[in-house]
Amino acid sequence: MKKTVLFAVMVFTLISCGTPKTVIQSKKVIKGYWSLNTISYSESGNYNVSLLNDASSTCFEGSTWRFIPNNNTGLYTINNETCLIGDRNFVFTIQEVDKETGLYDFLLKPTDSKNKSADNKGFRLNLTQLSDTTMQWEQTIMLAGKPFIIYMNFNKISE
Repeated sequence: MKKTVLFAVMVFTLISCGTPKTVIQSKKVIKGYWSLNTISYSESGNYNVSLLNDASSTCFEGSTWRFIPNNNTGLYTINNETCLIGDRNFVFTIQEVDKETGLYDFLLKPTDSKNKSADNKGFRLNLTQLSDTTMQWEQTIMLAGKPFIIYMNFNKISE
């Protein structure tokens, strides 16, 4: 009897602490190849923004991204020939932030090809829109003491 009760408590704990259904669905949708088409800002003007401690936003426009959710890894490729072109690896997680709004946190950590991080630093982005064909990330930074939002808009290329 004690074993049955203990087993039931363990199963309930695992179920209640498991990955939310919406996050599981999001991982299914994000799987595949995406193109980062446009980057825009909450304020008008020309800005020299470096994304992911890697390259300027101009270099990221037109980059291709691959998300592999079964092991939370991915790869993005800078294609702009005026930049340091090539592949960059990362690991990611999707965390549900607010069930009512459907917003998520998207945590992305650059790594080497063996998924090891040189400095163990990552980036928190808001996954504000995700459909079968489009995705939008927002990153809020402080600029002159005020919030400044970077919008990154993706289109799905293929599974």
